[in-house]
Amino acid sequence: MNADRSEAGKARTENHRVSAVLATQLSDLARELQQENDVHAVLSGIVHAALDLIPGVANASISLVTGRKKVDSEVASGDLPRLVDALQNSTGQGPCLDAAYHERVVRVPDLSREDRWPAFSRGAVKLGARSMLSIQLFVEGDRLGALNLYGAEANAFTDESEQVGLLVAAHAAVAFADSQKISQLGEALISRQLIGQAEGILMERYKITAEQAFLLLSRVSSKANIKLRDVAEHLASSGEIASPGRTAADG
Repeated sequence: MNADRSEAGKARTENHRVSAVLATQLSDLARELQQENDVHAVLSGIVHAALDLIPGVANASISLVTGRKKVDSEVASGDLPRLVDALQNSTGQGPCLDAAYHERVVRVPDLSREDRWPAFSRGAVKLGARSMLSIQLFVEGDRLGALNLYGAEANAFTDESEQVGLLVAAHAAVAFADSQKISQLGEALISRQLIGQAEGILMERYKITAEQAFLLLSRVSSKANIKLRDVAEHLASSGEIASPGRTAADG
């Protein structure tokens, strides 16, 4: 009896130790990702964290799905995830699509025995995939994301893999959302600067007001069906008020 209690106590102690280590690792991951302003860097950090933290993972990727059908490997740890994503794209089926659209988590213990996606499963096994775990990462309009994990053997993923994977995905989703906002803000500031430069050139050249300069840029943009930012960038870099690739003048 005492021996059993001792073993149970040791098991609880080990579980607490593992939980504490994981909590520290996830906290470090969150801090690292939140310091990144580049979306691609954030996604790369997520993939590397998945390889380090989630039991059973041999390869990992983050897939972006657009229009409910197009699957792209945004970041991948190797060729296998990219090839499997291409297969999901061509067959229109697979765990990534289900995780992104229908379920939060999709676990595939053995692809050679999987019948939910016959065409995909057969092809994935030929590529060398044995087991998969896909976790929904974010949903943003018609853009969806999933964290895809690949095991080197069948039954590579356990309940622990799923639990840790969900924790990594939760941290990753927050960091990804923050990085997108920062990226979008940066793009908006750059666009505003380019338009301001173009307005200044027109104001100096034609002795017009800022409002008139903006209307002039807008008119060229509308006529040529080119983004205002691109028209402004062309003017700022070349001195010509013409849409890129065209000879239209300011009038």
